[in-house]
Amino acid sequence: MSDTERRGSEARTAGRASAGTRAPGDAAGSRPGACYPCHDASVSHRMAPEWHGGGESAVLVTEATFDDQARLVGRVGISMLSVGTGAWRVIESMNAVARKLSLSCTVDAGLTSISYTCSRGAERTSASYSLPTTGVNTDRLDRLSRFVREFCERDDLTLAEAHATLDEICSMRGNYTPLQAGLSSGAACAAFTFLLGGGPIEMLVSLVGAFVGNWFRRHLIDRRVSLVPNVMASVALACLAAVCGYLLLERLFGLSPLHESAYACAMLFIIPGFPLITGGIDLAKSDMRSGIERISYALVIITTATFTGWVVATLAGFAPGDLQGVALDPLARALLRVAMSFVGVFGFSQMFNSTPRMAATAASIGAVSNTLRLELVDLAGCAPSLASFLGALVAGLLASAVQRRVGYPRISLTVPSIVIMVPGLYMYRAVYNLALGNSADGASWLFNAAFMVLALPLGLIVARALTDRRFRTTV
Repeated sequence: MSDTERRGSEARTAGRASAGTRAPGDAAGSRPGACYPCHDASVSHRMAPEWHGGGESAVLVTEATFDDQARLVGRVGISMLSVGTGAWRVIESMNAVARKLSLSCTVDAGLTSISYTCSRGAERTSASYSLPTTGVNTDRLDRLSRFVREFCERDDLTLAEAHATLDEICSMRGNYTPLQAGLSSGAACAAFTFLLGGGPIEMLVSLVGAFVGNWFRRHLIDRRVSLVPNVMASVALACLAAVCGYLLLERLFGLSPLHESAYACAMLFIIPGFPLITGGIDLAKSDMRSGIERISYALVIITTATFTGWVVATLAGFAPGDLQGVALDPLARALLRVAMSFVGVFGFSQMFNSTPRMAATAASIGAVSNTLRLELVDLAGCAPSLASFLGALVAGLLASAVQRRVGYPRISLTVPSIVIMVPGLYMYRAVYNLALGNSADGASWLFNAAFMVLALPLGLIVARALTDRRFRTTV
């Protein structure tokens, strides 16, 4: 290829930039959408690339043109990015496909965009693709991971078959309806409330609020409402539903005002566990751009949600306080913690669109690791941040052992299993006190939350380094 032809090829490939996708959200809705749905380019803010614009008849992928091969590498990368996984897995998947095609690939991945360069001998091309937003879809992540493994093992795969498989994966419908997603979040937040020290009344109030809030949020995702309005509206409705539920119970049964703090647990479904954890892992792997972007994204959600919850609480005259649990002997409490940890992780996994089997696997890991964390605090007097680190370490080690047997992506097991350890209530109480000018109390809650959040990805990172040679090396 001459220099002129090569520069023209680079320009054409780079021009296929700025790809669009609907956000998978925590679970795909009634219109899960492909990673790049068809839409009217005249009204879309981001125009989708033409994945099928090349010469993709019955030619084998290994014999396709250099442009078509580079385009396929990019499509795998942006598809992986669209399901919420971290930069390390995105880069690893693109490298695996590139090696199969005898290409050299360098990648710079962020939260919603990738830029990459493929080369082979004198041929070189660069491109960048972007998403309008991000979300989490562990079922689609599992299918994409299996596709990459199959791609690397097969020698008879055609370019048309590869794109057809990616089309099928990216157009997968969600596993749960908005109603089912609402029920999953309600059950998860009710279990979360018990683990935080709440009793049956607090669990019921948080169940109602989280159910209504996440049900509404799923409808907003299906209508492509942007991040901040989505979070504000769903959290406000969740808190209002919890407040109304509490007031109804108070009127019917004369509840003590001590139970009103349960409203804060209704917003726990909004906790951005995936970007918090994957951001920490990306930073540990020196993928600084992705790590900073993911943590910044998580902070936007946390700030928006906690501020909205504070406004609703102020208008309703409610204030967060200690949850009023029930007296239990240590054995009964431990057994209930195992059960509630399982229910909580199972519910959060379904919010990430995990299949029931995948959710049950993650829930089993979470039941062990989260119960261990709580018992270390209560029985051994362990600091909450150290207990969180040990709980995440155990979750990571268990996930590594299970992953070898079932083949699920490790992150689809580890993150859901420790999301229940994220101190969402601490974050809310920090913002609540800071907003009222109680700087000392607010700073105390904020620092406690920060240390626990830092401990969680560190635990997973140590577990991954102990069990994965590729992860702990720089080559």
